[in-house]
Amino acid sequence: MKEHSTATLVTRRSILGGMAAGATAAFWPGPLVAAVGEQPAVSNPVHDAFAAAKPGSMSLPFALTSPSGNVVLTISLTKGNVTYTVSLIGREVILASSLGLKLDGAPPLDSHFKLTKTSQTEHRGSWKPPYGERDNFPDNFNATEIEVQEEIPPGRRLRIEFRAYDEGIAFRYFVPAQPGLQSMVITDERSEFRLADGAYGWWTHTAQGNYTRSLIADVPGVNERPFLIELSNGLWAAIGEAAQDDYPSMFLASLNSEHHSLVGKLMGTADHHAPFSSPWRFILVAEKPRHLLEHNYLLQNLCPPSRLASTNWILPGKVMREMTLSTRGGRELVDFAASQNIQYIEFDAGWYGDQDDEAADATKINVAPQAINANPDYRGLNLREVIDYARSKNIGTILYINHIAMERQLDVLLPLYRQWGVAGIKYGFVNVHTQPWTRLLYDAIKKAGEYRLFLDIHDEFRPTGMSRTYPHLLTQEGIRGNEEFPSAAHSTTLPFTRMLAGAADYTYCWFDPRLKNTWAHQMALAVVLYSPLQFIYWYDHPTAFRTESTGMEWFRELPTVWDDTKVLDGHPGDFVAIARRKGKSWFLGVITNDSGRDMKIDLDMLQPGQQYAGMIFSDGSGPKDIQKNQRSFQHGDVLKLTLQPRGGAAICFTQA
Repeated sequence: MKEHSTATLVTRRSILGGMAAGATAAFWPGPLVAAVGEQPAVSNPVHDAFAAAKPGSMSLPFALTSPSGNVVLTISLTKGNVTYTVSLIGREVILASSLGLKLDGAPPLDSHFKLTKTSQTEHRGSWKPPYGERDNFPDNFNATEIEVQEEIPPGRRLRIEFRAYDEGIAFRYFVPAQPGLQSMVITDERSEFRLADGAYGWWTHTAQGNYTRSLIADVPGVNERPFLIELSNGLWAAIGEAAQDDYPSMFLASLNSEHHSLVGKLMGTADHHAPFSSPWRFILVAEKPRHLLEHNYLLQNLCPPSRLASTNWILPGKVMREMTLSTRGGRELVDFAASQNIQYIEFDAGWYGDQDDEAADATKINVAPQAINANPDYRGLNLREVIDYARSKNIGTILYINHIAMERQLDVLLPLYRQWGVAGIKYGFVNVHTQPWTRLLYDAIKKAGEYRLFLDIHDEFRPTGMSRTYPHLLTQEGIRGNEEFPSAAHSTTLPFTRMLAGAADYTYCWFDPRLKNTWAHQMALAVVLYSPLQFIYWYDHPTAFRTESTGMEWFRELPTVWDDTKVLDGHPGDFVAIARRKGKSWFLGVITNDSGRDMKIDLDMLQPGQQYAGMIFSDGSGPKDIQKNQRSFQHGDVLKLTLQPRGGAAICFTQA
């Protein structure tokens, strides 16, 4: 087991303004075991070729092109600094930007370099995930790795691996084993992303915050990733990180020497022994923002294959939260879930006591006093009875525990919950961003998989593609969710910002009067915002559904994982139209911001030569009024929609 030092740690509460003390955890290396549909893990092909490469086999500057040739990543050695540029179809995306590492107690490893060794390779292929936004992920890139060495004492060496995809580029640092650099504390990176002046960015300081569009030069502080950019030449880009499991998070901030550009900022230090590789830093590039979302599988491509021996026990589905924390409420919810094609029920905070109380014991059912239902008919919780009753109806149960229970009791809780027949766990208020907290969380992720318990992680955690490595990590929050009743502009921004990182648990509301958006908007969101574990009717109880409301049939039939995804149109903050296919059926979600909108949507995703029956749910005369119409469609047709302010439309196309 690898040791690591104690550090000052960043918790969710400190991000939001408080302070917290540090903790330590051991990190597991773990063998790589292939999941269904994936090839077994292999050593890095670039590193393999690098080991056999000869010095001087490639000179700098060197233009690394993507398979199609549209993306060009040019690597240079400029006055002893490693720099790179990126272009798309001949138009600049990233101007000459420096790379390197900053170390504690030693000079930065970022200058006075000479080129000592290079290697090139290419990869063409694809892989099949056990579930996802599509059933097959293309994985094609050209790669090069360079090794540079300081020309001044102590002559330290650094390698940087670059990849050029048609979807964008990626790079990571590799520190080889060498005398005088066996261990190091990385305090920051010199990962620059220089932009032409006039670029705009969509920023938020926290994962659960609102997004603001500003000139990059006016963006304050450090900001979450992925970071969406509208370049002054009309191109689009998004900067982020992938495969982060033993490293602090990298946020983005304005570059001090050039405020209209960006630089990576580590949220804590990284303590490592050589040899080691950093997480990937990626830049998605596209001519239109919709293509960024279509290509978000790049994050998973950059992560290791599955560490699970099998994935057939991981079953995505829809979830409804049990609001009463009682036996009666639990049984009623099971019956409702069975009638509405909802696969899981979830017991949230309060079932084992006050989650913030250090003495709360998540091995015992002990409803917190503040969570006891006011109705005496809904008091008393026999959780084991509800779990068994749910299983008799083929409904799974998910239990919530917060970070205190996760950190203190996990090794006891996992076998116990497995014994109880629990299907999954929701970790809440997890601590994030520093290396020790990241190690601790991924240790908890790995252990849950060993007990065949799937996961939903809430609050500030944002994914970096590691659901490929741990596919039982079905979803996570890291988003300002629907339970906070955000604006329609927020809904239309998320597909191009937060959703670039992967699945997001948005906790959809239905009857709550605090909703700002129409019911048709709500229905469409379940297609627009992908999550294999989809929470619906967040604040509602089965007794609220005494009569069928239009739209419930949509949620009954709605899948949560897909065979294909097409982003048909959209612009961040304005509107979006996303179509997803399951089998032979297509589901289309369309939403607008606070402005009403007439839309024409080309249905080119439908299979040519086939007739489709289209069930259309669209805005009526009021926020909870839904018009339901049925029409025939075929490939090439144009769907015309009139969306009300804060409205939307949800359409299902089935082959006739």
